[in-house]
Amino acid sequence: MSTAQPSAHPKTSNITARRGEPLVVVEHVEKHFGELHVLKDINTVVDRGEVVVVIGPSGSGKSTLCRAINRLETIDSGVITIDGARLPEEGKALAQLRADVGMVFQSFNLFSHKTVLENVTLGPMRVRGLKKKDAEERAMALLDRVGVANQAKKMPNQLSGGQQQRVAIARSLAMEPKLILMDEPTSALDPEMINEVLDVMVGLAADGMTMIVVTHEMGFARKAADRVLFMAEGAIVEEATPEEFFTNPQSTRAQDFLSKILEH
Repeated sequence: MSTAQPSAHPKTSNITARRGEPLVVVEHVEKHFGELHVLKDINTVVDRGEVVVVIGPSGSGKSTLCRAINRLETIDSGVITIDGARLPEEGKALAQLRADVGMVFQSFNLFSHKTVLENVTLGPMRVRGLKKKDAEERAMALLDRVGVANQAKKMPNQLSGGQQQRVAIARSLAMEPKLILMDEPTSALDPEMINEVLDVMVGLAADGMTMIVVTHEMGFARKAADRVLFMAEGAIVEEATPEEFFTNPQSTRAQDFLSKILEH
């Protein structure tokens, strides 16, 4: 089992929780939107079974990094590899990557004209070639796991936001991904619905799913993350275990951020 880390990124070598082989390697990634420099020399490694939570102020590049990892955003320079392979440019290889990397968005992105069950079976049948019966069995097991099996025949617009997001998570899991990216999965939800989604995410983390989660939910970061990446102004300013980060942030930028959010 490899534990080697890129020399440019020594901090991760202290992280021993659920150590696995590197699954995602991000090296010297740069990204501009016109004049705006949104990702500045990003270097990080995410090991198999690791849960990495990315936090920071709005506009810090968190979502752009998340979207770059499955090439929803292109990068200007640098290298991103997943499971040892560089991100493909386009075509079948990119479609395969997207099948292996689940994505859960702020907006649920469910197909409004299909039932909950159809939303979850569509990918496995079309992309993985599963027979309908097998896909439906897997889908029902996953809907049960996220607590919405009783909603299987409904249309998405008949569900609450929290239920829709749990369906979106089940749909992502149905593809048996190597990695799940979550971009602010609770920020569009009413406060009382947030915990029902966070509980599912905590369960996935406990089961060893490799996850990169962009979130403002500090409780989730403390409970479920192996590592916190703190971003500001397009750069990774700090990374540490949740315990280290929340009790003893090293940078003034992180100290300022935490003082503002933890007072409320």
